[in-house]
Amino acid sequence: MKSVLLCRVSSKEQEETGYSLPAQEKLLAEYSSSHGFEQKPKIFSISESAGGKKQREIFNSMLAYVLKHNIKVIICEKVDRLTRNFRDAVAINDWLNEDSERQVHFVKENVVLTRDSKSNEKFIWNIKVSVAQYYIDNLSEEVKKGQKEKIAQGWLPTKPPLGYKTLGEKGHKTHIIDNEKSPLIKKLFELYSTGNYSLKMLTELIYKAGLRGVGGNRIYKSRIHELLSDPFYVGKIHWNDKLYEGRQETFIDNETFERVQRVLKGKNTPKSQKHNFLFKSLIRCDECGGLITWEIAKKKHIYGHCNHYRNCSQLSWVKEPEVENQLLEHFEQLRIKNTRIVEWIRKALKESHRDEIEFHSSAVNQLTTRQEQTKQRLDRLYDDKLDGKITEDFYQRKFEQYSQELGEFSDSIKKHNDTSVKYFELGVNIYDLSQKAKEIYLKAKEKNMVEEQRNLIRLTFANLTLNEGRVGFSYTPVFKLLSEAVVATNGSKEAKNKERTDRIFEPNNKVEDLGKTGYFYPLSPTLLALVDYVSTWFKTNSATQYEYAFTN
Repeated sequence: MKSVLLCRVSSKEQEETGYSLPAQEKLLAEYSSSHGFEQKPKIFSISESAGGKKQREIFNSMLAYVLKHNIKVIICEKVDRLTRNFRDAVAINDWLNEDSERQVHFVKENVVLTRDSKSNEKFIWNIKVSVAQYYIDNLSEEVKKGQKEKIAQGWLPTKPPLGYKTLGEKGHKTHIIDNEKSPLIKKLFELYSTGNYSLKMLTELIYKAGLRGVGGNRIYKSRIHELLSDPFYVGKIHWNDKLYEGRQETFIDNETFERVQRVLKGKNTPKSQKHNFLFKSLIRCDECGGLITWEIAKKKHIYGHCNHYRNCSQLSWVKEPEVENQLLEHFEQLRIKNTRIVEWIRKALKESHRDEIEFHSSAVNQLTTRQEQTKQRLDRLYDDKLDGKITEDFYQRKFEQYSQELGEFSDSIKKHNDTSVKYFELGVNIYDLSQKAKEIYLKAKEKNMVEEQRNLIRLTFANLTLNEGRVGFSYTPVFKLLSEAVVATNGSKEAKNKERTDRIFEPNNKVEDLGKTGYFYPLSPTLLALVDYVSTWFKTNSATQYEYAFTN
């Protein structure tokens, strides 16, 4: 007679001991052979790692297999290895009752169940099914209780998302930042927060950057969406449709996370397209104000033209490289040629930053002290709960309060630290960018990094227009100030002043005082305005997409 074998393990401990699937398969195969059944029966295995849905699929596929091939015998180790719920038990009963030759063999219990089994054997079968059901229900309750306690302590009871890894033994596991993957996850949030990337574009980009899932598998668009929506990255735990305060360290700030959520909920994220034209949606017609259309025409060249024929007289088509060359000329015009002015600007930016450093350092010290006090209160609170000194409701209320305070302290400390560094870096980097804009652009073009070229154009130029092949524009506010400084320093009159001052001996450590001389006097208001503008701009705007533009 033909037979099938059903093997099941219910825990990782069973998989690692004598109850493992190979051990069960060997036992059941020997039983099948010794009782005159076929030598190589079909084996169905259910592992502890399979979810409930998957386990039921395997059970149903076994029943479908025995019906299709008219197999009369099912062999398993014990009752609780065959079924653990009344629904599956009913299915087995129905299968047995349809044919008197059908049998279920329980090897370790030395029982064979058939349609004609005695009433006491069926009674024992039903009791064992009930016990198995009770075991599963009780196990579920214990697991949920353990998960609830884990969350109350501020820890996620399951595996953390990408960017974190698990540390510790069973019952004492915590989640720490994965230093290998967290930079890529951080870049993922930063890029998507700009609104310049669709999920499909981001999926391809992050794959090329080397981010992989569990087992080195590719991460697909749906999973990227889940990661970008997960509040775990900002210190929250989402569990059973509720949000809890977590104790994990974070590397995504709340501002970036909220921007990402707004982009996810919006309907204007760019779509992945076959052709990613360099100047798409960047230049308008100077006459009618409509966007310039870009397309591939004869000889596979890219042309731009106004497509509003009824309302506009601009009919010229212009090649993409011709527009590009005009912008490169204007990039070059931002370069300050007087090296003495370069040093003066750097020192002016540094001096303007001194007060900011002192303010942020003082704020960080105070916040750190209050953060440590709150952590101590939280530790004492948990001890009081274990000792029975406080009620569960009081513990939950105070736990949420202290956890929220800790999150606010962490956000404030991170914001002060980031601002303290980025305030100065932003001014210097924007200035350095202006002096190397042409080289940066050409380097990005050489590597075919179209999005980086577009970011640099958006950062530098505003109101780009096209009029019969000629590009019109205005600089963005910060680069407008720089262009004024260029005009003030690169003229022929200033060149003569440079020749004169080069013949005057001055100590190197007095460079910062040169702004008081007559030579620098006409230029000082413009350069100081640059310092003030950078300060105001940084405090009132998000620098993320601009930082990305010039740090790449």
